[in-house]
Amino acid sequence: MSKHQRVGYKRVSTLDQNTERQLDGEQIDRVFEDKASGKDANRPALIEAIKYLRDGDTLVVHSMDRLSRNTEDLLRMVRELKAKHVAVEFIKPPMRFSGTTDSPMDELMMTMLAGFAQFERSIIRERQREGIAIAKEKGVYKGRRPSLGADQVEALKSRIAAGEKKAVVARDLGISRETLYQYLRADSAAVKGVA
Repeated sequence: MSKHQRVGYKRVSTLDQNTERQLDGEQIDRVFEDKASGKDANRPALIEAIKYLRDGDTLVVHSMDRLSRNTEDLLRMVRELKAKHVAVEFIKPPMRFSGTTDSPMDELMMTMLAGFAQFERSIIRERQREGIAIAKEKGVYKGRRPSLGADQVEALKSRIAAGEKKAVVARDLGISRETLYQYLRADSAAVKGVA
């Protein structure tokens, strides 16, 4: 029977930062290390560590911010690891999410983290809206560029009017069906405005 392993993960944001103290004094069987920004989704060593972990293993990380980009990312990762029966242990603050049992404390912590994730998302959206409003006031906000040119929009309308399936037209133009519907709604709104 194979021995369960304690697998360490270290991450630093820049090449000149040092990871040595992140798992200082911890009994670790294998360590994976990334030099990448917390905002960077491309963390090859983390992906490799997750593939390496087996049922009964423990992933040991210095702190939550070393493992994830944000609270939502952290929640997803902990849930996925628990589903593999892998425990997740943080050194600072000391916290452990069991991979084999459903602990009421784990549930409480996950619920709190989910609440923080929701709060974090709403703050980001609010800042985004404020930034857009300020940019519009200054006249520098242009919005998203349209996916299609005027001639393509005319072709889209003609094809739909001729009875072609919307899904086929959207696929041919390389847009989603929702974007196609937005063009059609904008056209009907313009017609109503003229009437």
